Formats: sequence, C-alpha cells, structure tokens
Amino acid sequence: MAGERIIEFDRVVAGYSESLTILNETTFDARKGEITLLIGPNGAGKSTVLKTLFGLLVPRSGEVRFEGRVINGRSQRQLLADGIAFVPQGRNLFGSLSVRHNLELGGITLPRADLPHRIDEVLARFPRIRERIDNQASTLSGGEQKQLEVGRALLLRPRVLLIDEPSIGLSPKLVSDVMTLLRQLANTGTTVLMVEQNVRTALKYADRALVLEMGRLALDRPASELLGDPNLNRLFLGGHAPAPARA
Repeated sequence: MAGERIIEFDRVVAGYSESLTILNETTFDARKGEITLLIGPNGAGKSTVLKTLFGLLVPRSGEVRFEGRVINGRSQRQLLADGIAFVPQGRNLFGSLSVRHNLELGGITLPRADLPHRIDEVLARFPRIRERIDNQASTLSGGEQKQLEVGRALLLRPRVLLIDEPSIGLSPKLVSDVMTLLRQLANTGTTVLMVEQNVRTALKYADRALVLEMGRLALDRPASELLGDPNLNRLFLGGHAPAPARA
C-alpha cells in the first residue's frame, strides 16, 4: 500500500569513528512508493544516512528497520537480496569494461538465466545506453555514465533505491531526465530515498522533504509545501534569505 512505512531510523547514532559522530539519534521514516528527499547544510548527515542504511556504516546505537525488520549490520549483498540498492555519489563504474559487462556485474547475484532478460528490461529504459552496449564505460558522457549506474541498480528490481547527488556533472536536461525516471519508479511502487544538492529542482519531483541539522531531523514536510517556503535557503541550506525591503 502506498504511504506505508518501509524504512525507519529509530534514534540511530552513527559516524566514521568514535570521535566523529554524524548521526545523533536520527529518527525518520520513508514510505512506500514515495520520493523522500534529504536536505540540509553540509555535514548535516544526509549521505551518512544512505551509507548507514546500506550497511557501509554500522550504527553504534538505535535501529534501522526495513519493512519492520531490524537490518543493523547486514552486509551489502544481503541488503541487495532484500531489495535495497544504492547509487553512490560520483562515478562508480568499471571504466575499462564494456557497458554490457558493467551491467552483468550489477546482476551478479541474479540467476544466470534471468540476466539477459533483466538487462533488456534496463536497456528499454535507456536507449542511448543500448546504442553503446559494447563501448567501454569510460567513453560514455557524464550523463550516460549516470544512466548506466542507475540502470545497473535497477537490474535487481529494487523495492528501495538510495541515490546520492544524482545531478552532479549533468546538464539541466539530463537532470530533468534522471528526476523524471525516479518519479516514474516511485509511481510504480519503488521507494526512493535521495540526497540532492539541486534542492529546488528535486523538490518538484519529491513527495516529502526531510531536513537534517547536525544529524537530527529538524523538519518533515510535504515537498511542494517546502518548495514554496521563502526561507528555504536561510533555514535549511546554510544560505541567506533576502533581507526584507525597507518601507
């Protein structure tokens, strides 16, 4: 059912060392078939949330739950099998390998007999990637590489897609294409949890916005409502709202 909680963080404390805590009893949820956008100033904990959810960081306390089940400490392979996929920030391809081989590696946990059909399913979404299926991944444009990364994640038909800064290095047209794809995935039941620096564009496609501040949830509002907030920059992005006009 759309709107049911599928991901829950319950007072999660996590960081990169005992002396560097980023998430300070972080509590929030993400709901089925929605795009949930994590925003906040640098260092607020947005990317750390995704890494903790995908098992790259283990919470020191608190619980991360997927469909009501605690998943603290599960491996990335286990989480992929559970239906959680992660597209990290930056380029994460095997540049010397072909597009086809990159896709095949993304489906390494699938039964071999299922892989050709799954690859065809992904290529139907990305015609440009289909055209370059035998090219080295390093020869693709930045936008094509991002499409390949997302396509590789979609091979597993994830129920939850985590994506970190998908617009980096992309033209406005390609940003729109990626956001439209994420919206289509959410509309067909995939839960998307996204960190994105291009906040105003992302808010147009998201359902909810969770504002993080110093590793805690500061605000949970509908994305459309937050988009219209004139104090968005000053309050949530570390910027400055325009000064009021003098009478």
